[in-house]
Amino acid sequence: MQLQHKRTRLLLILSAIFITSAITAELISAKLIQVPLDLGFINLGTYVAIIGILPWPVVFLTTDIVNEFYGRKVVRWLSVLTSCMIAYSFVIVYLGMQPKAFTGSPEAPIPGVADDATFNLVFGQSLWIIIGSITAFFISQLIDSVMFWFIRERTGGRFIWLRSTGSTVISQLIDSFVVLYIGFVVPGKFTHAQWWESGWLNYVLKLVIALGLTPLIYLFHYLVKKYLGKEDAEQQIRHTAEESLKHEVAD
Repeated sequence: MQLQHKRTRLLLILSAIFITSAITAELISAKLIQVPLDLGFINLGTYVAIIGILPWPVVFLTTDIVNEFYGRKVVRWLSVLTSCMIAYSFVIVYLGMQPKAFTGSPEAPIPGVADDATFNLVFGQSLWIIIGSITAFFISQLIDSVMFWFIRERTGGRFIWLRSTGSTVISQLIDSFVVLYIGFVVPGKFTHAQWWESGWLNYVLKLVIALGLTPLIYLFHYLVKKYLGKEDAEQQIRHTAEESLKHEVAD
């Protein structure tokens, strides 16, 4: 009973971190930044990227841990739930934009002056960005789960870094281009050339971050095993792998 309580509590914590990181990433994704690629010996110029890539490393890590200890079914359920929560958050933001701001609002750039325009500009992402964000997130998470188990089942549970980073390499390639195409190309904010350039930059940045976080993957595995107990954690991993294999055979 104590072990089951720990497993449930751990899943709740991971789910909370996962959902919060994903929603935060979507809410700030309307902001574009310029990233200079100056390597010292060569200057590759300055490119445009989405600030929303910042919380994604946390999403990568929690996805891998949930995949490893709870399986692909839980990841899919969590992805559906998170997609719904992202949509829900946008509904709340939209409703929050409707009332007129109080003229004495301390958040106004000039005290005592209502500033609906700034608030709406920051939070009022276009419908296409919202659709693109949710679509890209959902597709990339499903692909990540499939690739994670594809690699895991063929390496016999070895090489944690390979299945974690390998699944990210594929899933984020899809995510980086889908979100920009639906959110910026379809409504006419980006040309196809800008989409292609920005998509590759966002993808490369995510990969660099993912590779840099490889030590944290092993640290998270260590902490989870310490929390659950090494023997119980290993047993849960084996059980999850067996269930995943059954699921694959059934499909």
